[in-house]
Amino acid sequence: MKFQMRLVGLTGGIASGKSTVSSLFKSAGVPVVDADIVARNVVQKGTGGWKKIVKAFGNDILLENGEIDRACLGQIVFSDPVKRKLLNRLLAPNISFGIFWEVLKLWVNGCTVMVVDIPFLFETKMDRWTDPVIVVWVDPKTQIERLMSRDGCSEEQAQSRINAQLALDWKKSEANIVVDNSGSLDDTKEQFQEVLKQVSGPLTWKERMMSRDGLLSIVMCTTAGVLLAQKNLL
Repeated sequence: MKFQMRLVGLTGGIASGKSTVSSLFKSAGVPVVDADIVARNVVQKGTGGWKKIVKAFGNDILLENGEIDRACLGQIVFSDPVKRKLLNRLLAPNISFGIFWEVLKLWVNGCTVMVVDIPFLFETKMDRWTDPVIVVWVDPKTQIERLMSRDGCSEEQAQSRINAQLALDWKKSEANIVVDNSGSLDDTKEQFQEVLKQVSGPLTWKERMMSRDGLLSIVMCTTAGVLLAQKNLL
């Protein structure tokens, strides 16, 4: 049995349309590991991530059923860079391990090409594990308009949330593949077909040589990092 894998990184900015491209990959039959879903799972009531957040931010960010009020927490961290960094530091180990675990399960089941959909791909340094890196880009004016329309926020609030992330133009400069989502959905779908051809092409020698032991070593190192980080946080 040959063990080989291509791990495609997919990222973008808030309201850039990354989720649209992620859905196109799923529709095309390409497995997608969604970091947002992983992040929701690691902060469910009673989990280690949930306990960290409650300890750091208090019971005021909880709903009546005990689950975390994501909207409330989002308002807090988007308006306070210090608290945003704290949240990222608390949850990064849990989310990273969750992503690697999902990748491992797909790989064991024989998937050779998979996409990891991670909003903070560069911020968490996980771009080092992915190749190619796809950035879904949109022009600034369209980004603000879409965010205001989607979330019903003011232009000032929209700009503040955009500024809280790494500049989308910088991410674009670091990408192997760029999808310009400034136009219509049909335009994006047309670009996606070309992207799909690129990521579905023959595996490189490096990808073909990805061994089970190699991937397990990555997971073991990640696990060790998680345990060390958790120890330091206690």
